[in-house]
Amino acid sequence: MKIGLAGIGKLGSAMMTHWNKSNLPIGIFHPDSSKAEQFAERYPNAHPLTDNEMRHMDMILLALPAGKVISFMDSIIPENSSIVFINMATALPTKKIKERFPSCKVCGLKYMGHSRDLMENGKGLFITEDQLPAPIQDLFRPVGEIIKDSEERVAEINKLATYYAVKTAVEIENELTGKGYDPAYIKRGLTSLAPEVIRSYSEGTLGHFAKEIVMEIQESNKKAAD
Repeated sequence: MKIGLAGIGKLGSAMMTHWNKSNLPIGIFHPDSSKAEQFAERYPNAHPLTDNEMRHMDMILLALPAGKVISFMDSIIPENSSIVFINMATALPTKKIKERFPSCKVCGLKYMGHSRDLMENGKGLFITEDQLPAPIQDLFRPVGEIIKDSEERVAEINKLATYYAVKTAVEIENELTGKGYDPAYIKRGLTSLAPEVIRSYSEGTLGHFAKEIVMEIQESNKKAAD
């Protein structure tokens, strides 16, 4: 199967990192051919594609910003195309693409999480509403797990997690800045302490000190509810 990747940003780079480890050949497309060539140089399993070569792929992964997916497909789709398109844009419902291109085979597959985590750790979580063909499932095995759920769920979780992460970061920064701490300490709190405490909390591996803080918060919430 000839696979093309449109989109060489953070998500595209993260997925390519793991496909490279598995030596899965992937064609790379970018309107600026020099950027496609530079990207492909980073991954031995990658090769840049021309416009015409892209039109002859069996599958095209759309790891593009939501606002660029429709225009890209307008420019690339030949008549009577048999290409299977994989919509990965979180903010673009797959049903909108299907309505715009009713004769095309389009599947939705959205990543839940942060691209940096996917690049460094793999084991990504991908959501689809579709019954994905076996070749697509095989392609994503080195990258992570696919589960069936609504696409809206991805946007909801990503938005909520991002909101509270940013809110917490701003509160930490304001609190430490207000107390006059050195900027190096503030940066350490934001980039090391807070992220690792959240990771430990999610994994159930908090230390004694952090567990006491959890108990204080739970007790405070209980009193507030009463």
